[in-house]
Amino acid sequence: MQLQPNGERILGWHGVSFLVLTESEGIDFVRDVSSGPDMMPKHISMIMDGNRRFAWNRSLQTEAGHSAGKQKLKEVMRWVLDLEIPYLTVYALSTENLSSRDDTELETLFDLYVSGLEEISQDPLIHDNKVRVQVVGRKELLPDRVRDAIKKAEDATSQYSDFLFTVCLAYGGREEIVDAVKEIAEAHASGTIELDSIDPSTISNKLYTADLPDPDLVIRTSGEERVSNFLLWQIAYSELYFSDVHWPSFGRRDLYEAIEDYQMRKRRYGS
Repeated sequence: MQLQPNGERILGWHGVSFLVLTESEGIDFVRDVSSGPDMMPKHISMIMDGNRRFAWNRSLQTEAGHSAGKQKLKEVMRWVLDLEIPYLTVYALSTENLSSRDDTELETLFDLYVSGLEEISQDPLIHDNKVRVQVVGRKELLPDRVRDAIKKAEDATSQYSDFLFTVCLAYGGREEIVDAVKEIAEAHASGTIELDSIDPSTISNKLYTADLPDPDLVIRTSGEERVSNFLLWQIAYSELYFSDVHWPSFGRRDLYEAIEDYQMRKRRYGS
């Protein structure tokens, strides 16, 4: 990336540069560099980190940071739809959060999840783009009002298949693998699966995300460089990108730069 004297940025790829001047031109840039069949990620997963630090840095209450994070997710959804990327998965609440956050903050988060899911149920952006919404995780750990809102959003979008938006709530990657292994063990004990037939695809098919391709690109905001128990099985060969900005400050150009970085990598899938 090069900075021009006027502050505009030139984003380059394979010797060709595109000047990003406007948001619409930014979309053109990403599409221009995705000429190869595997250049644009099909599935982006995001660890939405930094709501609290965003608020604290502005002398705001934590609730304000979470509210700003909710609004940011709406924006990011629109950007991803603009780019015609068919799968978006976000990490909204970990199983660790459930035990480590105080009750007041958790109640604030639960209220935001309920309002956000209810908005999704009626959002023209969701219905016009035929977005199916699903929530995965140990949902039994969530309050009834959150589970009711989840069902409403999932039912309202169940007929769609153009785009799949997955929200990980009360989610842990280790817990997901444990649940999958338990289900396989029960199947083996009942005689419906042979031990020698168990392979990686057997586990993949028992995960919460069995109907999803593995993520191509994982983006984490706030400058932390770890995956924090997120999609541990699924991201074995994903490309990881760490952004320094806090989630509520994550901009369209930050998304473009993450995709540009992804496009410049040679994916090796462990080889």
